[in-house]
Amino acid sequence: MEKELPKIDLPEDWVIGTGISRELLNLYTNYPVRLRCEMFVLCMDGEVEASVNLNHISVHANDFITLVPGTIFQIHQVKGNLQIYFLGFSSQYIQYADQAHSLLETIIFTLGRPLISLRSEGARMLEQYLQFLIRMYELFPEKYRKEISPNLYADIHKGISIMYKSRSAERLSVTKSEQLCRNFTQLVLQHYTQTREVAWYAQQLGITHAYLSLIVKQVTGRTCGEIISAMVIMDAKSQLKSTHLSVQDISDSLNFANVSFFGKYFKRYVGMSPMEYRNNG
Repeated sequence: MEKELPKIDLPEDWVIGTGISRELLNLYTNYPVRLRCEMFVLCMDGEVEASVNLNHISVHANDFITLVPGTIFQIHQVKGNLQIYFLGFSSQYIQYADQAHSLLETIIFTLGRPLISLRSEGARMLEQYLQFLIRMYELFPEKYRKEISPNLYADIHKGISIMYKSRSAERLSVTKSEQLCRNFTQLVLQHYTQTREVAWYAQQLGITHAYLSLIVKQVTGRTCGEIISAMVIMDAKSQLKSTHLSVQDISDSLNFANVSFFGKYFKRYVGMSPMEYRNNG
């Protein structure tokens, strides 16, 4: 039996299926959602416009998408007759099965490029593999699905690493400036809930504030502050719409000095207060 893609997390160690319809994706068009689980998606038909963290992506046939835990995404538009496969691992499984090394490697490979386009034969081969896993999922009781989780997790992540390495090898080498921006973005993804100070990120990268600001602006067209604030605001929007946490709790989770400062920060970028966004945004 196919399972819907849950909003925040998964109910079992791993879940696989094809039950991603236009109606289901439309549930995610009104506000960003933050994933606690890890999700892999293969599109074989149709088109989806979406935002994944700070990246705008257009998903077409033969595209493969990796959504790591903590990813904030939003659907913008869905076209055509969707044929989408998904495979996901729950946050609880990742946390308690000590899968940090595999997950970290995946985060590094997919940073700033959650989507890769496969050749048709490669996409078809991956589709056949996912179809096999779907049949196995439907056949095995949950206790046996749990037993194969470690091997499945390891195999999937090794395959993902190989795919991304292969696609990277076909591209031109990354410039030092591009690599610096990737390193900065990775740090922001890891630490935006602790600090919003550009100087702190520059210090971690071993460069000056001015140099980091110059390179990031040249490569991305955005300031460091804009990138940091975009992550903070996406997280705040997600929590306001998809949880029942108080504004105070959300403010604390994003490390604001007080709820008043959080409210002013949010209104500066969104144009309304956190409560106005929760109720009407």
